[in-house]
Amino acid sequence: MQRRIVSLWFPRLSSDRVLRGRSVDGPFALTIHQSNTERLYCLNVEAEAQGLSRGMGFSDARAYCPDLQTRPADLQGDQRFLAALLRWAGKYSPWVGYEGNEGLVLDVTGASHLFGGEAGMLGDMRLRLMRAGVDVRIGLADTRGAAWGLARFGEGVAAKGGTGIALAGLPVAALRLEEKICTGLERLGVRTVQELRGLPRATVTRRFGNDVLLRLDQALGDRPEGVTPEAEVAPLAVRLTFPEPIGLSGDVLAGTERLLSQLCLRLKAEELGVRRLELTLRRVDQASQQVELRLARPLRDVESILPLFERGLSEVDAGFGIDQMRLEAVQAERLPARQLSHVEARSKDGVSDLITRLGSRIGLDNIHRMVPADSHIPERSFSIAAAAYSPAAGRWPVARPRPVVLFPPEGVAAEGRHPPKHFQWRRMRLTAAQVSGPERIAPEWWLPDDNWRSGVRDYWRVETRQGRRLWMYHTPQAPGWYVQGEFA
Repeated sequence: MQRRIVSLWFPRLSSDRVLRGRSVDGPFALTIHQSNTERLYCLNVEAEAQGLSRGMGFSDARAYCPDLQTRPADLQGDQRFLAALLRWAGKYSPWVGYEGNEGLVLDVTGASHLFGGEAGMLGDMRLRLMRAGVDVRIGLADTRGAAWGLARFGEGVAAKGGTGIALAGLPVAALRLEEKICTGLERLGVRTVQELRGLPRATVTRRFGNDVLLRLDQALGDRPEGVTPEAEVAPLAVRLTFPEPIGLSGDVLAGTERLLSQLCLRLKAEELGVRRLELTLRRVDQASQQVELRLARPLRDVESILPLFERGLSEVDAGFGIDQMRLEAVQAERLPARQLSHVEARSKDGVSDLITRLGSRIGLDNIHRMVPADSHIPERSFSIAAAAYSPAAGRWPVARPRPVVLFPPEGVAAEGRHPPKHFQWRRMRLTAAQVSGPERIAPEWWLPDDNWRSGVRDYWRVETRQGRRLWMYHTPQAPGWYVQGEFA
């Protein structure tokens, strides 16, 4: 039986995903940060009609098209959307795989008759994708390489046994060659696949390597190239459909509890804990609302997770009613079962739960903690990290005592290498009662820091008669006294 391969290319996958179900008038584009600048990543038809293109700088694009609407690209969201399309394509063939980040490849050998022939199958694919708001280019041929080239450079169908004829007039880029190889061939006057086939094979190999002839033979069927289906990974998601729409907050919360119970059973069976949940509420008017919940530690018990949804659900607009709910564990981590005892410390879990409750109101990324850093410079001995994604430090590795309060150095009028007996700081006249030190700290010469250009510092602990316990230092190279911290 003659093999038949279908290639589906989604040229606007990212923008189609964002614009599905939304009415956006005018040019629209997604942006991505590359090489220290914002660039266009994916555009709709209106934006391309304005002369914009992928990879163009955002500032240049705005100059060409002032009414351009943009938003940041979500590459992970695009991959999840492509995975959903892969599952959908499984209705046409069990042999479905990815073709880069914007395409799928299907081996439909012996399956097209189930849809009324090849024309009927391709028409059904195109119609369903069009209804879903997804632009697609389709190629069908005897080989995977030929189908890829037809989808991207000459959308159409190659007759059985007619792969060479269908590829003859396509550019050499249709053979999946690197851009520099295509440029080199074009400089020699070789622009089409037919012209490439006319060159001596030894000459092509000697000048461009083996990849050119490999891709040519694969496209023509002289070398085999199969389709490897992706292993199906069932999403950690549960769904609930109602016979009658609901709208009361109590009913929505009860539905969430039911979904959460089912999901937690799956998580427990797979020894997983969820860190990020997404609840999708579909209304009868086909509009959807999402309630996202992020957790500071992996969980899988309903009693701990359900109260955290109450705030997000209270802001949901049910409209004329909600007829479907879907709960998905977007991010999960390993959480093996453990044996509990009366001596187990629960303080860590308690702090994580507190961070989760606060994060549900202000966002987990806005809750920070200080963690020790490997530096003897006081200002660099710690770093700020998101509390939900960083472990708490048990004991800080400090060789000498450090002040509880650290601030930028404040000058003190004094002379000499020993701490002054009487000095004025922050409009207070202070008298030193007891001093200890010095502790010499040298600057880290491999890191530029204008604050340490004065050279080494000799730090002293100064206890005053007025009750202030200060951390002062003296700079020998540029004589001067400063206060940088205060002990408790």
